[in-house]
Amino acid sequence: MSTQEKVLEEVLEKTVEQNNNEIVLYNDDVNTFDHVIETLIYTCEHTPVQAEQCAMLVHYKGKCTVKTGVYEELVPRCSKLLQAGLSAEIV
Repeated sequence: MSTQEKVLEEVLEKTVEQNNNEIVLYNDDVNTFDHVIETLIYTCEHTPVQAEQCAMLVHYKGKCTVKTGVYEELVPRCSKLLQAGLSAEIV
């Protein structure tokens, strides 16, 4: 493998890493566990178990990453979470 191929490979790896953003869901004292779980299933396409685990993490840790991906794909999902009354942001 030539030096040029190695450098190109490293650049491609860094580019892929930089494109990933996350939706972070924050704890609040308003929404029920059931509402959070149902919203994660609908909005983020979580399984019921995955949504429940995220809800528990949010409750006990204060926040949880609920979806990772390209920014443009996360925007509508985050908007739906906000419209459902949840506290979330893309980081």
